[in-house]
Amino acid sequence: MNTLCEERDDAYDIPLDLLDVSEVKRFQDDTMWPYFKRLRREDPVHYCKKSPYGPYWSVTKYHDIVAVDTNHEVFSSEPAAAVSIVDVTEEYRLPSFIKMDPPKHGEQRRAISPIVGPENLAKLEHLIRSRAKAILDGLPRNEVFNWVDQVSIELTTQMLTTLFDFPFEDRRLLTYWSEVANNVPQSAHDIGSWDRRRAILSECLAYFTRLWRERIDAEPRADLISMMAHSPATRNMEPREFLGNLVLLIVGGNDTTRNSISGGMWFMNQNPNELRKLRANPLLVSGAVSEIIRYQTPVAHIRRNALANTVIGGKMIRKGDKVIMWYISGNRDDEVIEKADSFIIDRKNVRQHLSFGFGIHRCVGNRLAELQLKILWEEILARRLNVEVVGEPERVASNFVHGYSALPVRIVD
Repeated sequence: MNTLCEERDDAYDIPLDLLDVSEVKRFQDDTMWPYFKRLRREDPVHYCKKSPYGPYWSVTKYHDIVAVDTNHEVFSSEPAAAVSIVDVTEEYRLPSFIKMDPPKHGEQRRAISPIVGPENLAKLEHLIRSRAKAILDGLPRNEVFNWVDQVSIELTTQMLTTLFDFPFEDRRLLTYWSEVANNVPQSAHDIGSWDRRRAILSECLAYFTRLWRERIDAEPRADLISMMAHSPATRNMEPREFLGNLVLLIVGGNDTTRNSISGGMWFMNQNPNELRKLRANPLLVSGAVSEIIRYQTPVAHIRRNALANTVIGGKMIRKGDKVIMWYISGNRDDEVIEKADSFIIDRKNVRQHLSFGFGIHRCVGNRLAELQLKILWEEILARRLNVEVVGEPERVASNFVHGYSALPVRIVD
């Protein structure tokens, strides 16, 4: 019996009131799916009384998730200053606009949103394409390499250097800080402690503080540091808030897009009919990108905190309760998305997914993420690259960022 079959049996053997879908190992093994399927069918708004993260509500169906995500008056981002299921003590909290309610959330978001506006995206398109071409043309042929490192990370990290106007030669620091920010002690093993994590992120703060001081004394420019330095909403941030927003922008601009790039290659190899369909009709690439983002769901969940007693899915949620919106489950809700467990690049309503969220916190960089994936796949198709996955992907140990650390591939001439 394979692991997934074992997990499927286990998912239905566990008493419902003891089921905890947050277990990190299942995400790393990619065996969490039957647990979410059971909750969607039997208890879509489910209370877990005991977990490594304390008690919490799981919201697992599409429309219930939208109802929570679009009601920031009741479901707040703010009281616990946490965006994930992990509770963070005051000592280690990093405020950022994703962890804020109006009006401060909107003010800080607007300070940086022009960088991903239509006019700037049009300017970035040529740069992204030239970098995608250079990365693909420089890949080894007929030998195994790690697609995650040489393509997914490299393309997205180069994009971050442009958005921050960050020294290109130090770009892998951005990758490192992103991984440290996500690998909190409860869900990973290479950081070791909250103090170690804080020390490493303090190095990130020191580096960016030097850039801030340069930009604040110069004329405003079209990069994220200059935008924050010159905006009334962000120029007087305390150091921890500056670091929190840096972490948000680094993770948002790196991990999410990078894991969709990796996942897309994995899905195409696992579904060769869809790849043949795309090669036969490259005009399907935009739909393919949306389907990749849905199927991957690079951010598995987002947290809210109830400000008042309220009812969702027939369940009374009490003031102060922790509410987890499992985007990764809502994107497999077959009552909304037909054949939701199947990867179909030309499905109807292909953009109908939860991966970017809804409401005031909808991902500010969603169009940039789509643009990078679209260009990369256009260039793969233009080169007729035959990229074969030659082993199982290695997935990160996280129930928050749904991603990969390695994907072994070979380009066959």
